Amino acid sequence: MPDETLITITDATFDELVLQARQPVVVDFWAKWCPPCGPMSRLLGELAGEFDGRLLIGTLDADENPITTRAYRVLAMPTLLFFSNGEVSSSIVGARPKSVLRAALSGAVTPYVNR
Repeated sequence: MPDETLITITDATFDELVLQARQPVVVDFWAKWCPPCGPMSRLLGELAGEFDGRLLIGTLDADENPITTRAYRVLAMPTLLFFSNGEVSSSIVGARPKSVLRAALSGAVTPYVNR
């Protein structure tokens, strides 16, 4: 169900791909039984090219990877967790349109600074 252009993240690879990443990472928690998860994954796949080299977007099947899903208290699908320097910096729960996802991803690579 996840878009093939996105990186697959598992319980076994989460530490290496997300927590130790040198760039911001967005993890899309999804499930096969979740109707809006497929369209969300396709939108993220379409947007991934815009952020190539600046942001890693990956998918994690919540049912097949319960350790990470429980550790981050993901209770609804789809859930996007935004990681920066190994810490959750923000999240989105539920499906969103492409324009909202683009804005959120842009914020992940260039965080807001109040001057």
